[in-house]
Amino acid sequence: MTEMVYGAVPERGGEPILPKWWRTLDKWSMSCVLILFVIGLLLGLAASPPLAARNGLEPFHYVSRQAFFGGLALVAMLLTSMMSPTLVRRLAVIGFLGAFVAMAFLPLFGTDFGKGAVRWYSLGFASVQPSEFLKPGFIVVAAWLMAASQQINGPPGTLWSFALCTSIVAMLVLQPDFGQASLILFGWGVMYFVAGAPMLLLVAMAGLVVLGGTLAYSGSEHFARRIDGFLSPDVDPTTQLGYATNAIREGGLFGVGVGEGQVKWSLPDAHTDFIVAVAAEEYGLVLVLILISLYALIVVRSLFRLMRERDPFIRLAGTGLACIFGVQAMINMGVAVRLLPAKGMTLPFVSYGGSSLIAGGIAVGMLLAMTRSRPQGEFGDLLRGRGR
Repeated sequence: MTEMVYGAVPERGGEPILPKWWRTLDKWSMSCVLILFVIGLLLGLAASPPLAARNGLEPFHYVSRQAFFGGLALVAMLLTSMMSPTLVRRLAVIGFLGAFVAMAFLPLFGTDFGKGAVRWYSLGFASVQPSEFLKPGFIVVAAWLMAASQQINGPPGTLWSFALCTSIVAMLVLQPDFGQASLILFGWGVMYFVAGAPMLLLVAMAGLVVLGGTLAYSGSEHFARRIDGFLSPDVDPTTQLGYATNAIREGGLFGVGVGEGQVKWSLPDAHTDFIVAVAAEEYGLVLVLILISLYALIVVRSLFRLMRERDPFIRLAGTGLACIFGVQAMINMGVAVRLLPAKGMTLPFVSYGGSSLIAGGIAVGMLLAMTRSRPQGEFGDLLRGRGR
């Protein structure tokens, strides 16, 4: 009866790793990720040549780099998805510590590449953005701490995870990177809600976020400029938002045709933050709806699979990973259609960016590992603390 209710997959003794992985994997979600990667390469073929021409590079320089980093991301995703939740947790702890230290030293050794925010380390041949790798590591570590706090005589893990969250948000705000700070705070809040947080406390936290946004608006010219541009009733046609808005309008339902779009010649970030504008202009609303459906399918399927998971750590970590994945996609597309202020956030697996692609592959690999079908055990085992 337990297996009928919770959908558990019976254990097969001595089964090889690869057949067991394939049998328990959420194949629909993995297929959606692969489709997103292919769409990203397709859009890169359209959006990258103008940038390469401006920088004096080969026409498909950025596409080839995207294919290379995307290949590494897919390998990382597959390898991570084969891990057990315990091994994922160990990997996350190591990755989180490394990314946290790297973020702490950004003010001393980082660079802004002329964009006004110190978020990257320049390696000469490439750049690394620590915050991209920090996100999945933090989500898993915070889930581990929250789950530990639910045990009898357990540590104050929720308080510790909140302390980590606030310290990370503070470092991101100093860069400044309000988009990633909001995403980290949102991921922690979702896990805290799933862990059983009182609604009154969540409302109070939402009030603090509003207060923090007001203070940021008053004290940060960078933040205020973006908010003012978003709230303005008129869109300057020479800004990135103006170009993107016009491109989406011109694309209509089916687009102007492959290679016929013009926004890629005007937008400096057409291959990263505003890749949706290129998709909407050349392929129309149809491709945008396909992108939305793919992201929604990954998130919804993951959450439904996690609903039948009894292990608190797996449930919390999987929920946090699924939600930040979906919300990051929502923020990127929301900025392109002017539903949200500009955030400087990539579209997972579609936008160009080595750090974003590889970190996204690790994050989705962790999510696939958490959502694999596995025996749930008996209620008595759970109560006696002999779960996984």
